[in-house]
Amino acid sequence: MDDIPLEILPTPGRLIEIGPLTIATGGAVSNTGLALHRLGMSVSLMSSVGDDMVGEMILRVIEARDPALRQGLRVLPGEASAYTVILSPQRVDRIFLHSAGTNENFCSDDVDFDQVAQARLFHLGYPTMMPRLTDNGGTELAAIFRRVKEAGVVTSLDMSMPDPTGASGRVDWPAVLRSALPYIDIFVPSLNEIMFMWRRADYDACGGDVLSFANAAYLDGLAGDLLELGAVVTGFKLSELGAVLYTSPDLAQLQRLKRIDLDAALWAGRREYHPAFQVEVVGTTGAGDSAYAALLAAMLRGLPPEEVIRWSCAVGACNVEAADALSGVRTWEATAARLAAGWPVSDRRLRGF
Repeated sequence: MDDIPLEILPTPGRLIEIGPLTIATGGAVSNTGLALHRLGMSVSLMSSVGDDMVGEMILRVIEARDPALRQGLRVLPGEASAYTVILSPQRVDRIFLHSAGTNENFCSDDVDFDQVAQARLFHLGYPTMMPRLTDNGGTELAAIFRRVKEAGVVTSLDMSMPDPTGASGRVDWPAVLRSALPYIDIFVPSLNEIMFMWRRADYDACGGDVLSFANAAYLDGLAGDLLELGAVVTGFKLSELGAVLYTSPDLAQLQRLKRIDLDAALWAGRREYHPAFQVEVVGTTGAGDSAYAALLAAMLRGLPPEEVIRWSCAVGACNVEAADALSGVRTWEATAARLAAGWPVSDRRLRGF
């Protein structure tokens, strides 16, 4: 919809001619999981689909990527698969029309904890779209992460933006974060997500324009809150302004990451900012998920914090060069070659960095 301005979409009865339809898998399991797979990581997917046409398409796409990735996906008879219609009008961010499908009832019973215990890292995405995880102040979400941490696995959580007028917008997000973050090692949401969830008054005051509202001092304080709640590594995806990463100064707390062999002394008390790379944006679907995948892949490869955030921005930038969530993501080697060639960064910076 590159030539369709946003303002004409709500016109009743109007026919709008648009471009060809792109069908792709989406969500954190697909976007982050398949990006990690493309970046050379050993990945197991864990999710469910319905026995409908959407579910069949999902399974076909995953099997085409790697038949082994299909093993962790369950088919639930008689249920509808989750799907999202994404509208991408001219020069604005995407509009999501979402149906939760099988995710409506996702809970700890759907997690194979024996399999998870064999992993180095467990990543869960989008509790915003799984209401059972956030009911009662997030007790189910916290229970999942507590069991994973008891197995010694490094834990990671990603969010998506709640619907302010829907059920996810009415969740007590501060309570959810207080309940879950003591068991979550890595938590790098987008700035608009965390401001909505943790500092709602600020989000409302800036009218959702969080990038013009925030600065380095504000982010330092926000990151301090999340580290105090229990995260070991946190930070914020900042869209066209890049990303910033913070780590706990507590060496004992950093030992929670020992399964991925990070140098605790090197990682303690760090704040690393990286601007966005220069790209021609085609679509932003899955950009945050790809950036998160690169952050995790770089950590799993033992890179230092300044390189981890650089890689996160690089893979996120590759992502937006394609309309769907994965086509733009390159292999680790191809991305490394692009970085080594002197890929220029944007002149835009977050205030204070």
